[in-house]
Amino acid sequence: MSVQMVLLPVFVSVGLTFFLMLWMVSARTKAVKARETSLKDIALGQPKYPARVAQIGNCFSNQFEVPLLFYMLIALALPLRRADLFIVLMSWVFVVTRFAHAGIFVTSNNIQQRSLAWFAGAVVLLVMWIYFALKLLLLI
Repeated sequence: MSVQMVLLPVFVSVGLTFFLMLWMVSARTKAVKARETSLKDIALGQPKYPARVAQIGNCFSNQFEVPLLFYMLIALALPLRRADLFIVLMSWVFVVTRFAHAGIFVTSNNIQQRSLAWFAGAVVLLVMWIYFALKLLLLI
């Protein structure tokens, strides 16, 4: 697999994170300007943002939880030359589940649907890690 093929899903995932970060900053700035919250109320990281702003911020924060394991896997698989077609395809499936999760999170925030998208991504990632470990340790 080419480096570009392996890294493209990573770049798309990082793009999602930056998009959510910019949206969060914009929403927080608007909330302060509209006096829905004050700088004093949030200076120490207290959760005093309006619900919609907190929802976007929480979605952004979530991009540093399970996806971290995805980034680690790719960072290991690439230099060890264990990133094959299966890893690339599963990477895309994982990224799609992250987009679904984020989309649900910032729209309806339906917990059942969001949990299903999260769980699907977690299972895909687990399968990727098991495959990578077997491929590395058993040299398959």
